[in-house]
Amino acid sequence: MVVEILSAVAVAGGAWLAASLRVVKQYERGLVFRFGRVRPAIREPGLALLVPIADRLQKVNMQIVTMPIPAQDGITRDNVTVRVDAVVYFKVIDPVLAAVNVQDYRSAVGQVAQTSLRSIIGKSDLDDLLSNRERLNEGLELMIDSPALDWGIHIDRVEIKDVALPESMKRSMSRQAEAERERRARVISADGELQASHKLSQAAATMADTPAALQLRLLETVVQVSAEKNSTLVLPFPVELLRFLDANTPKRETPSEDTAANGQVAPSPREPGDVEHEAQR
Repeated sequence: MVVEILSAVAVAGGAWLAASLRVVKQYERGLVFRFGRVRPAIREPGLALLVPIADRLQKVNMQIVTMPIPAQDGITRDNVTVRVDAVVYFKVIDPVLAAVNVQDYRSAVGQVAQTSLRSIIGKSDLDDLLSNRERLNEGLELMIDSPALDWGIHIDRVEIKDVALPESMKRSMSRQAEAERERRARVISADGELQASHKLSQAAATMADTPAALQLRLLETVVQVSAEKNSTLVLPFPVELLRFLDANTPKRETPSEDTAANGQVAPSPREPGDVEHEAQR
């Protein structure tokens, strides 16, 4: 009889102990609700002893949660239709607020993130969405973090993943980029021509002061062309060289000047008609 009583007590004690012990993992925190009221003491990782029937343990995950935001359609401030998706990284910093103040904090954060994303699309230009994402990520993080603080949630990071544009807008942007590259190429080419003209002007001024330099440059050009073993050589003859030769060549006196110097008048040349008239006579 005594053995049976002891056995019954041991079984009851084991059942009570099994109902009282809970295991809280390292990345979790335990909240104890005693008759529906949350206890201020948060159970740390390890074994947690509860009062059977009176206590109920709720575990809250403290890890960082990665939540993708579904793609949202919106119209930017400059009236361009875009489709933007993002991702939110958040974690629980106050288990009591996360369990008491909001029914499902994951769903609440997701809905706030979608609403904030649509709002940030309407307040931004297309250029900001494409090139200034860091500032938009910071603004989106602040918009989501403001209501989440009351739920014991901290928004760790928000990133805009992709901005989908209509095909017509993609073609327009491609044409714009092509026109911009062509404009830059023309400006660079014109700048090169301007610099080359300045250098040529300086070279021409130097050659004008030293005419022999032009002849040396011509000979160097001939050497460069002849090095390619061409069968035909076109040699340009500069007008400046002709002027140089004409200026340095002594002039010969004409026959009329010789006759004027001797005091005699040179006979005038006969016309072909005069010769025929004399032959008839």
